[in-house]
Parts: sequence; C-alpha cells; structure tokens
Amino acid sequence: MAASPPPDLAPIRAQSYKDPRPESHFARFHERTRAREADWAYEATRLATGVYSWTFFRARAEGGEKVPSTGPLILAPNHFSFMDHFFMGIFLRRRVSFMAKSQLFKPPMQWLFTHGGVFPVRRGHGDEEAFITSRAILERAGSIVMYCEGTRSRTGQLSELPKRGIGRLALESGAPVVPVAIHGSAHVRNWRRGQFPRVRVRYGDAIQWDRIAEPTRDQQQAVANEIFARIKKLYAELAGDV
Repeated sequence: MAASPPPDLAPIRAQSYKDPRPESHFARFHERTRAREADWAYEATRLATGVYSWTFFRARAEGGEKVPSTGPLILAPNHFSFMDHFFMGIFLRRRVSFMAKSQLFKPPMQWLFTHGGVFPVRRGHGDEEAFITSRAILERAGSIVMYCEGTRSRTGQLSELPKRGIGRLALESGAPVVPVAIHGSAHVRNWRRGQFPRVRVRYGDAIQWDRIAEPTRDQQQAVANEIFARIKKLYAELAGDV
C-alpha cells in the first residue's frame, strides 16, 4: 500500500501506473522529438511558468554556472511536483527536453508537450522507446531531464532508493550528469489551500562515467545510487538553510 501524505500536504490524485494505450500510439511523439528540437512553444511556456514561479513561489536558483552550456547533458533532479519541470528549467539558458509519463499525452496538452520538447515514457511497460529518444537527444548534443526516483514522491520525502534507469542512460551515453535539488516543491500542491511555498533549486557539479554499451543491472544501479546520493546532499544543504 502506498504511503499517505502527511496532513500538512494537500492530497494528490491517485496515479495510474500503467497506460493501456499501445506503444504505436506514442510513436509520432518520439519521432518528432528525435527529429527536431523544441520550438517557440518551449520559450512561451518557460516565460509563462517562469513568471508564475518567480511571483508566487519566489523561486530562486543557485549553481546555475555549473550547468554546461553546450554538449550532451543529463539533468537529474528530485521529484515532488509537476512544477519541478519548470522550476528546474526556467533558470537555464539552454533548452532541455523532459521525459514525462505517457498519461499526460492527451489533447489538447499533448501538442504543447511535444512542441515543447517533452516526450512520453510508458510506465509499467519497460519502455525502450523512451531510452532511444533520450539517446537521440544526447547524440545531437542536447540536454535531457530524468528523475532518479522515477515518479513523484507522494509523502513529501525523498525516496529511499533511485530507479536504475538514470544509471543506464548515463553509462550508455557517456554524457555528463548534473545532480539537481529542488526544495519546497513538495508543498506546491497546497496552492489549493492558498499556500505558496518558497522554492529553491541548487545545481551540483557535473559527474561523468566512461561509456558502456551494455551496462549490467548492478552497474546501472551503482551509478544511479551515486547520482541520488549527491542529490540528497544538495537537498540537505537547502533544507538546512531554511
């Protein structure tokens, strides 16, 4: 049974962990993301969500200079809120692509997602297409966001262990990984109660591993654990500054 959120957090809707739609339904979204970069929809969304984040959540960031401005890059933040995509991306000059659960890809928002650099992952299916798209983005020197925890924490606390997917991508691509801590976003859902928490983002130092074409599960998990350990350290630093 999933852990219940603490009473200071507004309830979150039940999640569907398996999308019944076939893999073929999402092929066009992957094809577009592999072939093209995000367009004007990305900038429009960044502007709108940036104003919202800076105004209502007083969002601020530290360490942005540590994020490489060019070349392939994996950004690895913790994950509490749907807004984490925007909290992390609004402070960066370069555009970033996001992996998002396939359940979000429904009209009319799917147009905005795919034109804004977002592509689907079918949770519960071992979605190989999501990894192919991720590698395609990195091969053209793009940047991608991948959450170590795989999904949003419902308890307001960091997960105990990360999913190994980020370790797999880091090893298969050889791309540098920047750990990112987002503090305060666990309470973003409290906007329904008229509460707007302060949100802070801290980018860590980039880390990189030698490329391995077919890393073992243990290798993938070891790398994921190291990345998540750095995220936890950054998060603890932010929590201590409150």
